[in-house]
Amino acid sequence: MHTRQEQLQAFDRLLTIMDELREKCPWDRKQTFESLRQNTVEEANELATAIIRQDMNEISKELGDVLLHVVFYAKMGSETDQFDMADVCNRLCDKLIFRHPHVYGDAAAQNAEEVSHLWEQVKLKEKDGNKTVLSGISDSLPSLIKAYRIQDKAANVGFDWEKKEDVWDKVKEEIGEFEEELVNRGGGEPVNRERQEEEFGDLLFALVNVARLYKIKPDNALEMTNQKFIRRFNYIEQCAKEQGRTLSELSLDEMETLWQQAKTTE
Repeated sequence: MHTRQEQLQAFDRLLTIMDELREKCPWDRKQTFESLRQNTVEEANELATAIIRQDMNEISKELGDVLLHVVFYAKMGSETDQFDMADVCNRLCDKLIFRHPHVYGDAAAQNAEEVSHLWEQVKLKEKDGNKTVLSGISDSLPSLIKAYRIQDKAANVGFDWEKKEDVWDKVKEEIGEFEEELVNRGGGEPVNRERQEEEFGDLLFALVNVARLYKIKPDNALEMTNQKFIRRFNYIEQCAKEQGRTLSELSLDEMETLWQQAKTTE
């Protein structure tokens, strides 16, 4: 691993290169906050995918791509004298110190749960911090992650199940309400898609609660299942090609047999 001095030198090198690119490269010179925004989202998603796959080499590369965007935005901010990289770093350092009074102050926190409770109290005291407990949750978050964050923040101020096992009654209740809505609307009554979506949303929300209470990140879990499905389905498709057939030419039983084979090869 590199020394602290070597790391600082590498960061200085990055800032120097960014200065040169912004001055000499037509593409880099043309970029704005708005033009980079979607690319930033994509880079963050690619980093998240690399983390799911636990590919350390890819994580290192994707972290570099995300860092490039941080440096790029800071450079553009400095060009209009609004902020620069020092402001970005110093504001972050100040926030970290303020939000860790158990490290830099007199507050006490013995474990991660106590720290989470402390954070919610501290954030409400920040000058430009959250005005309400849930106001710090970004509207742009994917719904699955947003549900987890909503529940987590509510739990940090005491709005939670007394025992985590109690959540299963809620899940069963939501399954029953969803099934009832499907059955009731299947007996000649007009289908109410909004009601069905609402009940399904309640069920998903309850399942996210299960994940939170059992220390599972639901977005990570779902993405791992996505990747697993892709691997197994690709196996079926590859086997069909080797037989000179297309997927649509396989029977459901044949697909199921290949699916089971894919499971055993993993």
